[in-house]
Amino acid sequence: MSETNTASIPLQDAGQPARDDPSAPRSGSMARSSAIMAAGTLVSRILGLVRVALLATAIGASGQVSDLFTSANNLPNFIYLMLAGGVFNAVLVPQIIRASRQPDRGADYVSRLLTLAAAALLVLTVLVTLAAPVIVGLTTSVTGANLALTTAFAYWCLPQIFFYGMYAVTGQILNANGSFGPYMWAPVVNNVVSIAFLAVFIVLMGSEQSERHSPDTWTSAQTLLLAGGTTLGIVIQALVLFLPLKRLRLGLRPKFGIRGTGLGRTGRLASVTIITMLVGNGLYLVNQRVATIASEARPRLLAQDPPVQIAGLTNLEFGAMVYQLPHSVIALSLATVMFNQLSSAHADNNLAAVRATLSHGLRIIGVATVFGAAALLAFAGPLGMLFSESAESAATNGVIIALLAVGAPFLSANFFLNRVFYASEDVRTPLKIQLILSVVGVVLALAAGMFDPRLIVPMLAVAYSLGNAIAVVVSHAFLTRAIGPYGAGHVFDVHVRLVIAGIVAALAGTAVSWAFGGYDAGGFVWQSKLNAVVVLAMGGIVLSVVYLAMLRLLRITELSQILGPLLARFRRSGA
Repeated sequence: MSETNTASIPLQDAGQPARDDPSAPRSGSMARSSAIMAAGTLVSRILGLVRVALLATAIGASGQVSDLFTSANNLPNFIYLMLAGGVFNAVLVPQIIRASRQPDRGADYVSRLLTLAAAALLVLTVLVTLAAPVIVGLTTSVTGANLALTTAFAYWCLPQIFFYGMYAVTGQILNANGSFGPYMWAPVVNNVVSIAFLAVFIVLMGSEQSERHSPDTWTSAQTLLLAGGTTLGIVIQALVLFLPLKRLRLGLRPKFGIRGTGLGRTGRLASVTIITMLVGNGLYLVNQRVATIASEARPRLLAQDPPVQIAGLTNLEFGAMVYQLPHSVIALSLATVMFNQLSSAHADNNLAAVRATLSHGLRIIGVATVFGAAALLAFAGPLGMLFSESAESAATNGVIIALLAVGAPFLSANFFLNRVFYASEDVRTPLKIQLILSVVGVVLALAAGMFDPRLIVPMLAVAYSLGNAIAVVVSHAFLTRAIGPYGAGHVFDVHVRLVIAGIVAALAGTAVSWAFGGYDAGGFVWQSKLNAVVVLAMGGIVLSVVYLAMLRLLRITELSQILGPLLARFRRSGA
């Protein structure tokens, strides 16, 4: 770290940055940047929900092919994150900010960085794709025809690694130069492409409900439409970022060599970060292997009379996508903007500003994530219906979503806590934290694998939530040692009041769900996806109004702190 002073500061300073502190968070700028990013993320996530709903229609949430495709399509993301994601998403921004202070605005550094990243990603992608059969065998528990089809999917999906990496490094260059919007809007294009291919698949190949797709009847044309369309979306997502990158007018061009550029320092930091990501994402691959134990048992249980529904990897993935919505739309947008503030404060050795930004960010993020958790708990069933081909499958999805929802606020809090270490270019502490959490996670995953196959995925969902809570405790302990007290008591007090507001709002939402037959097997909400959308819309309005009323009653001001500057800007625009 740049500074290890652990002297405490007054609690009010931790919660409210001094007005004359130039490095303190600037609410107006942060609100505008976060709003642009959140808008892009929200549109992308809505389209993502449409894509997932179409995917469930095409191959089901609990079908014989769904988990096989999910297993293969997860691999490029996990492998990219293990070997490169931590470098691009955490290490590069502080380095680019430092380089941007040079007379050439960092053009030489960024040119060499892009060239090196493209070369390394290309080599990595080719090697990993060639090793697809070995990787699939190590990361899943499937055999026979299931293994063969999963491997075929992997050959189509693994080239995504190169484009995930180029999207990330280009996006971080844009972020470091204050251009936040394109990085969050590019996935919109990806989702549009994927939706188009899924629609064609359903028209030409039929839905899961009508065809009951299986590895024995699957064709290469189906693989092309499903896996090929998914990969094409990732390709276009990466390429569109080069348009705003060109508008920075840095004069970028292919340039090899790292001597004198500072990339050697980046490499030293990156080496530790890679180990951290290997450990952390290795845990996800353990979870995937355990989840596919249930997938392998599915055909036998579905063949029983009557058929037995069982949650598999796809149900876990759908649930994870839904429970991460508050994190992705609000928390990640805020954290990305605040990461620049944290990096600048550390570069100036201003620990007071670091602590102020951290405390402020945790409280602001909590407003969104607690609301999200309340909504997920209240409407887990209707949300599950959106990604299901039947009411039975919807109920299975709903259980997973509800179990994961409990850990949603902890997920975002831990993410932001760890940004502080990376902003100070401390990559060793996150490694220590990840080692601890991975040991806990592997133990929990292996314990889940010992249950009956019908309970494995629900127990994995419990493990996710428990792991997120433990992560916050561990990260807080390490961070307090590094930067001193940052007003955690104030953060905790706000979150207690937020949880009370969330519980009351969730009860109001639950009442709406109950009124529409959410707890009756033949109820309105279970009849169609459209009915589920109606319940979500009406219940969401009720839940939101109650939550906002409770925030006002409990004197929680954090929401107005982020919305105030944004609303004032809109009022000025309309004047």
